[in-house]
Amino acid sequence: MHAITIEQPGGPEALVWSDVPDPVAGEGEVLVEVAASAVNRADILQRQGFYDPPPGASRYPGLECSGRIAAIGPGVSGWAVGDEVCALLAGGGYAERVTVPAGQLLPVPAGVDLATAAALPEVVCTVWSNVFMVAHLHPGETLLVHGGSSGIGTMAIQLAKAVGARVAVTAGSQEKLARCKELGADILIDYREQDFVAELKAATGGAGADVILDIMGAKYLARNLDALAVNGRLAVIGLQGGVKAELNLGALLAKRAAITATSLRARPLEEKAAIVASVREHVWPLVEAGLIRPVVHAAFPLRGAAEAHRVMESGTHVGKLLLTSS
Repeated sequence: MHAITIEQPGGPEALVWSDVPDPVAGEGEVLVEVAASAVNRADILQRQGFYDPPPGASRYPGLECSGRIAAIGPGVSGWAVGDEVCALLAGGGYAERVTVPAGQLLPVPAGVDLATAAALPEVVCTVWSNVFMVAHLHPGETLLVHGGSSGIGTMAIQLAKAVGARVAVTAGSQEKLARCKELGADILIDYREQDFVAELKAATGGAGADVILDIMGAKYLARNLDALAVNGRLAVIGLQGGVKAELNLGALLAKRAAITATSLRARPLEEKAAIVASVREHVWPLVEAGLIRPVVHAAFPLRGAAEAHRVMESGTHVGKLLLTSS
């Protein structure tokens, strides 16, 4: 088969269209003929040499895919050859075929075409696990999403609105904020021109956000704590602003607040399977009812992954970037 390989870390040109051995489904796995994958920030970091796959995972980039089951490994039940699926991966999505632990499979939801379904698994599992399973966002609460126009952000807006929460977002242009508003965002903050803490407090009567979904890490830690409401929960899922910062524990204590930091890729299979099962139970009905939709900025052929990486690094996109096998 063909796959995108990374022989040496570097820029987008480090992504090479290569002939590689076909994968074989092992115990508890299925083999998926890939229709599409999607680009995630983790793929950029892996290409640059900063984010190696976990032990035992495919060395090819790609944390999600959609396609059809081509073979069933031993010990797998409930799936059949030919089923249309999408999947959460630890790697390997930038390929024509990939093996997937059965617990990380999802059926393609009704109303979503096969290729577009590749835009769902990583963002839905990330948002659902952090905002709802860990931070327990409730109806009537306020969620602040940093990077509201990203793949993660566009999904977080929709999921939070679907459960009756109020949503604040930061983004870097009025055009991106307008797209966030179309998806349901209530409080729109241009982080290049406005102070998100001041704007959020002004919009919430001084209360702040009950839950913050953060991709920046160290750079925003102190300001996120300032922006949190009493009993607020900060969920850190990215470190684009650095890994080390000083934290005022007194302020955290005074607000009775909590900070969690999670990653999805290296979690044990059982934990991933539990997240996927919860997504299938709680989120898939919302997708099939049309209340949530994948937001796709553009699609590129898989062999053109380098161009998709350039677009992501330019920061001009809204939503997801797809890589299609056809």
